[in-house]
Amino acid sequence: MTDRFSFTIGAKDDTARTGTIRMARGDIRTPAFMPVGTAATVKAMLPGSVRASGADIILGNTYHLMLRPGAERIAKLGGLHKFMNWRRPILTDSGGFQVMSLAKLRKMTEEGVTFQSHLDGSSHLLSPERSMEIQALLGADIVMSFDECTPYPAGHDEAKASMELSMRWAKRSRVAFDGNQQQAGQAALFGIAQGGVYPDLRKQSVEALLDIGFDGYAVGGLAVGEGQEVMFSVLNDTVPHLPEDRPRYLMGVGKPDDLIGAVMRGVDMFDCVLPTRSGRTGQAFTRSGPLNLKNARHKDDTDPLDAACVCPACRDYSRAYLHHLLKSGEILGAMLMTWHNLQFYQDLMAGMRSAIEAGGLNDFARSFLAEYRTDPALR
Repeated sequence: MTDRFSFTIGAKDDTARTGTIRMARGDIRTPAFMPVGTAATVKAMLPGSVRASGADIILGNTYHLMLRPGAERIAKLGGLHKFMNWRRPILTDSGGFQVMSLAKLRKMTEEGVTFQSHLDGSSHLLSPERSMEIQALLGADIVMSFDECTPYPAGHDEAKASMELSMRWAKRSRVAFDGNQQQAGQAALFGIAQGGVYPDLRKQSVEALLDIGFDGYAVGGLAVGEGQEVMFSVLNDTVPHLPEDRPRYLMGVGKPDDLIGAVMRGVDMFDCVLPTRSGRTGQAFTRSGPLNLKNARHKDDTDPLDAACVCPACRDYSRAYLHHLLKSGEILGAMLMTWHNLQFYQDLMAGMRSAIEAGGLNDFARSFLAEYRTDPALR
């Protein structure tokens, strides 16, 4: 830990914990949910609105930003924070997952991944060194090591080869990160544990990462179709091997009950497109469970979306109006629904932080999940 980055644990409740990540651009309260700002914007939201929902940090996407508008261009314009008018911390992913899921005609070698852009077919090489360079140009506060997201399902041998490649890339990421004095002096670097669903591979991956040394540690390769029970099993097999004094980040997760289960297993940080993407398509997360506001049953409903929520969608508008906006394809519908979902997620994280501090996370989880799963007629 250094002046540029520190992590202190506050309260503990069994394996769950609260904490504070301190960085030059502000503190991050954990457990933390990071809204996804893929292309230098959290879709349908102003930066001030994202902050008002309670977010301390957002995520930017290396793959998308390197292709458009380009990392070099963003650097010339003053860096990602200035470019998008977000003055607080930004975590950037390595780009590896998007290369595997979006790019055309990709070819992976020990050097990295050569791929064709999904936008215009142009050819690019993304390697550990280039990923570190791009994240430095963007000015990220938390930088992720370059990795391959192990596909699911994958046999043990395939998962082992993928994990070992990611660990070699992690070491090269560390060297490249440290070689950039400006980046190393201002940002933090997180390693990513891989290994599929296999406990022995997850343990080996963590051991390799600890040998390299990182500011924080992520669990990657989940939320790729394995289901919640398997995901929790992998966390049970992985998190205990991660160092107690470093942040633990579960990448790409997830649904509200996923977040609760992962926090109870000692995870500190999350990101997911679910609240923003769902908002744009008409799904709202409420304390009584998800609602589809496009459903005709809401067209005459004068009730708020969620009476316990303080966001503008719930404070100022009815379900009937939100239904109208969504059915009409009005932009305001996506804006209000997204704000609500982000508020819901931030309220959930704040509720878990308070419950951990009071030593009552189990009761909080039991109460939340009991209400969240009831009254299917509201759907």
